[in-house]
Amino acid sequence: MKKYILIVTILFSINAIFPSIAALAEEKPTDNTMDGLNLAPNTKSAILIERDTGKMLYDKNAHEKLPPASMTKVMTLLLIMESLEKGNLKLDEMVRVSEHAASMGGSQIFLEAGEEMSVDDLLKGIAIASGNDASVAMAERIAGSEEAFVKKMNDKAKELKLENTKFQNTTGLPAADHYSTAYDMAIMAKELLKYETITNYTSIYEDYLRKGKDNEFWLVNTNKLVRFYPGVDGLKTGFTREAMYCLTATAEKDGMRVIAVVMGAKTPKERNATVSSMLDYAFNSFETNKLFSKNEKITDLKLLKADKRTIKVVTSESISTLHPKGESVENIKSEIVLNKKISLPISIGDQVGKLVVKDGEKTILESPLTVDENIGRASYLTLLKRSIQAIVKSN
Repeated sequence: MKKYILIVTILFSINAIFPSIAALAEEKPTDNTMDGLNLAPNTKSAILIERDTGKMLYDKNAHEKLPPASMTKVMTLLLIMESLEKGNLKLDEMVRVSEHAASMGGSQIFLEAGEEMSVDDLLKGIAIASGNDASVAMAERIAGSEEAFVKKMNDKAKELKLENTKFQNTTGLPAADHYSTAYDMAIMAKELLKYETITNYTSIYEDYLRKGKDNEFWLVNTNKLVRFYPGVDGLKTGFTREAMYCLTATAEKDGMRVIAVVMGAKTPKERNATVSSMLDYAFNSFETNKLFSKNEKITDLKLLKADKRTIKVVTSESISTLHPKGESVENIKSEIVLNKKISLPISIGDQVGKLVVKDGEKTILESPLTVDENIGRASYLTLLKRSIQAIVKSN
């Protein structure tokens, strides 16, 4: 029988920021997950993690700086999904394509300067066909220019504490001083997968853009595992002569989602076989115990000057524990730690605390807590009304 306890405490300083989830994934795997394993012999680097916990299950040269090629678009997609969640972007919004975006070489969906395409279709163009032109068009829509968007990409990398990643463009086209690592790519993928609708795009094997028009375009997913490995529903392939064959993949089975990254494989066949072996190992050896779903209510927060009396505090992502198959799960408890000082207004996605998951006294996971609606400052009239109500109630 699983013992589960929920505790509420207060974080005594807003500056006492909790350790990044990325840091959790950097924790060394237990000996029994690594001894004798050689899951990625024909790659330059590789990593395997479980998504909810960030636990590393296997790695090979995971912190080696290498060109990520089109896996760069994992970060591009992450910033797009953030903009959608915050309401700064809508799926049915039409985006006008600039000459710069239309001029992109490499993988593309053949956008024309002046053409308008919906955010929904541009997302398909990026996620399925790895369209460089679609990536730049979305970057310009969100940030005004590709250069400004690249700054956002690098700022996000710093926020995620990715010390070995630097971007020069949104596409992954060859550029000096443009690099990442298998570990950093896994953490980007972990963050992207918080937005669960992303796999509605990355799992599509084939589709069409401009359906029924003269310039109709057939999309075929560059990630063949989406079709040939059960449970794979993303995320992003990459190839350049310098990077060779790369893949950031994710799959879900029996409620457990894992992320596998391979960089520098010599052929697409070796890349896909390596990722398949890594996924097999994960699903054969481990299982998860789900504690919370994304956006699940954890507690209520009351701020005197907020425009809402009661603010719902929710999880920012799915939260689970990980253990070897067949191992019992006991003494799991969760501690809610709320920031003592919270400034108004609060936007959707802003952190208001963290959820600490413990096995006995050992912390095994920390995850941000947030709000699922915008919270503003109460008006003077509202505050006056509340004060009068409080006086009447006390009498």
